[in-house]
Amino acid sequence: MDHEKPEVVMSQLYEYASENTRSTLSPDFDFALEPPVEEPPNVEDRRERRGESLCTIGNGLFLGSGTSLAVAGPGGAVLCYIIMGTVISSVISCLGEMTSLMPVNAPVMEFPRRFLDRGVGFAVGWMYWFAYAILAADELVAVSNTIKFRYDDGRTFLNWKIGEDVDTGVWITVFLILAISINMFPVKVFGELEYVFGSIKITFITMLIVLMLVIDVMKPRSNSYYTESLGSKYWNDPYSFFNPKYAVSDENGNLQRTITGTAGIFLGIWTTIIHVIFSYVGMDIIAATAAESKKLADAESMKMGARKISLRIITLYTFGMLLGSFVVPRDHPFLNGGGQSVGSHSIYIIAAVEAGLPSAAHFFNAIFVFSSFTCAINSTYVASRVLYTLALQDQTGPEFITRRLRQCRSGVPIRAVGATGILLLVSYLGRTGTPGQRLSELASNCTVSCLILYVVICATYLKFFQTLADVKLYGNASEAQAAMYDRDNARYPYKSHGQWLKACYGLVACTLLVIFNGVGPLLEHPFDTRRFIASYIGVPLFVFLILGYKIRKHGFKIQNWGPERSNDLRNTIQTNSDVRVGRLELPDDGIFTKENGRTFVRWVWVWLK
Repeated sequence: MDHEKPEVVMSQLYEYASENTRSTLSPDFDFALEPPVEEPPNVEDRRERRGESLCTIGNGLFLGSGTSLAVAGPGGAVLCYIIMGTVISSVISCLGEMTSLMPVNAPVMEFPRRFLDRGVGFAVGWMYWFAYAILAADELVAVSNTIKFRYDDGRTFLNWKIGEDVDTGVWITVFLILAISINMFPVKVFGELEYVFGSIKITFITMLIVLMLVIDVMKPRSNSYYTESLGSKYWNDPYSFFNPKYAVSDENGNLQRTITGTAGIFLGIWTTIIHVIFSYVGMDIIAATAAESKKLADAESMKMGARKISLRIITLYTFGMLLGSFVVPRDHPFLNGGGQSVGSHSIYIIAAVEAGLPSAAHFFNAIFVFSSFTCAINSTYVASRVLYTLALQDQTGPEFITRRLRQCRSGVPIRAVGATGILLLVSYLGRTGTPGQRLSELASNCTVSCLILYVVICATYLKFFQTLADVKLYGNASEAQAAMYDRDNARYPYKSHGQWLKACYGLVACTLLVIFNGVGPLLEHPFDTRRFIASYIGVPLFVFLILGYKIRKHGFKIQNWGPERSNDLRNTIQTNSDVRVGRLELPDDGIFTKENGRTFVRWVWVWLK
């Protein structure tokens, strides 16, 4: 079909020459043919916002690593973080390359519109908004639950009286208002706050890793729970690398049966990988913030941001899990159904208490509260920007609603933030009992929805990759224009070697996770229908949204439901220098020279800042 052929529709090709200016590469281009699907103007209000986000670090590691350790064993838990880290890194590389070349609003939904189908972009947009709004609500519940800190193992008693005495609904209300208020700040202020929040968390997790190492090798304190340094005790017999037993429990935590041997190890690893996904959800925010980054004048900012956030979070998460597994055994009662609060299930709090550092446990729990709150702020931010982009594309319903959702003040889509805040009211379901279970199931469904989005991102990249290759074959672009699409060109913004293989890897891995994420409910007796539906409802919802778009646009004329894509490569950018940021190139022939030393220090700083 003609509309599937890549089109050279570059009415505007820009190169960043300085921080606030663009220079036209070539004003005269000879188009092969008219674009079959017209693209609406992409309204991008370039606002003052810092570069890569660090606020994606959340309680998936701090509070969820205990479950991973108990189910998969020490080696299995670390392996799960590494495997899922490589999958997410592959997805972020795909998204990062496309966004580096074409910085747009809400790239997670915009690129599928261009390279797969407009209906897919529509479905992704609404699922993306709903997923992050619900995740924000879940984080607010996590804040209120973490404040109710209580730790009592018969030897050490710790508690936060203010958390126990104040109703959960009060804490949800306080932090909900704060999260919405902070999202109303001008983007420059919000970006600076986010950078500070992220820096605090990345400093804390680094300190946490160092402390776990010290606890593991140091001579025990007089008030610690053990008399000899731990070393690799909890990796050796009788604990082992993997947990050979997989416990099947109902929703109330009652043990139904135990699966042992190879099948038990496999089930433990698989369910832990699915559990670990939650820790990595949110890394795509590096691309979601692209259109508001003041660093977009540097075409390589997205490349460095994507690489640094992947390197930092995956490395820190893996080391955090590794060192935590050395100081807490997988059969600790607080990791297997015991404990009096959410914080008491954290391997880091358990390690601090048993090492004779109860004051550190209080500090850790305070950071966990802070971490959940900042994640709620960031999730609200992403959801509001997606809703704003949907409004820009007239995909939010009646005109009077759409017009209001487009309204901005100081660069902030205040109505979109307010509409997202209304959905956050579902966090009150998490106050007690069964409603809290319903919210947990919604959050589980949203994690699966994010997996569907990752599948779409990888598929979109493969089509984007094919489009770049086809332009060389079918396009009649000028030499300057063709250089914009050449991944081997020195000024191509971001190229990850073997990226199409990474896209295939991410596509297959995330597809398998979507298909088999509901293994747990299948093993229960009787069959847990509600959890099973929560695990898979995202798939038919995704299909329903695509069909709804097609029916709204074409009615029931199925012959017109074919792919609607423009393969649009509009508004691509290049770097302004052949010298690439983040690449170590020593200027002098000798290794130990003054200039080489300065270059090395600058290179280290680029990766650390």
